[in-house]
Amino acid sequence: MENSDMKWCLVTGANGGIGKALTSCFVENGYSVIATDITKSSETSSNIVNLQIDLERIVLDEAYADEFKSKVDDITNDKGLTALINNAAIQILGNVKEVTRQDWLRSMNVNVSAPFFVTQLFLDSLKSNSGAVVNISSIHALQTKRNFVTYATSKGALSSLTRNMAVDLGNAVRINAIEPAAVSTDMLRAGFEGKEEQFRLLEAFHPIARIASPEEVAQLALFLCSEQSSFIHGTCLNATGGIHGCLSDPD
Repeated sequence: MENSDMKWCLVTGANGGIGKALTSCFVENGYSVIATDITKSSETSSNIVNLQIDLERIVLDEAYADEFKSKVDDITNDKGLTALINNAAIQILGNVKEVTRQDWLRSMNVNVSAPFFVTQLFLDSLKSNSGAVVNISSIHALQTKRNFVTYATSKGALSSLTRNMAVDLGNAVRINAIEPAAVSTDMLRAGFEGKEEQFRLLEAFHPIARIASPEEVAQLALFLCSEQSSFIHGTCLNATGGIHGCLSDPD
């Protein structure tokens, strides 16, 4: 494929379970992917460019952000992006009394401010390429439980940001969010190691009787970047297997 015909997608948090699924899904559907993460990736492919970045520095250091944009421009030969998936997030647990100032600010920087400023960096190319942005939010944006106050607040802000940016951007760039419930990543399964009964209860509590796969989230993101979703803008799409209608979740 000639470079002029390439569609470029940038994925943040590409080394995680959902990030890897996003990268694979977009490559399989004709995109070249710039896979970014704070840690180095050992995965290589002719259609994947790995780029190590610190999202919090993008928020706090304008020169670093400009350098990041220049690297992406060089990778794409100034063609820019057709899709941007703001997937990276951190989850720091603790109740209102326990959360430190550093935990709070870091969570907001990575989970809310970074998606805003990364999107801002690439607005021009996304507009010229008729591109789309997808923010990976969470069911915690609307429903949460104890000790998730920082994470849930950040995801609520991300979903609100998605709606507000859609209003502000008009028809320049489409932007949507996905709000998944539990997703079967390696990290989630590691948290249930030795707790098979609790994991079974978590699955059973979802009306669909299971939790999501990373690939299902990736397919939704691909759809939201496609022409098939051309009238979907400013939407926060819940992908919860029906659990959003339930009253409680087993701890």
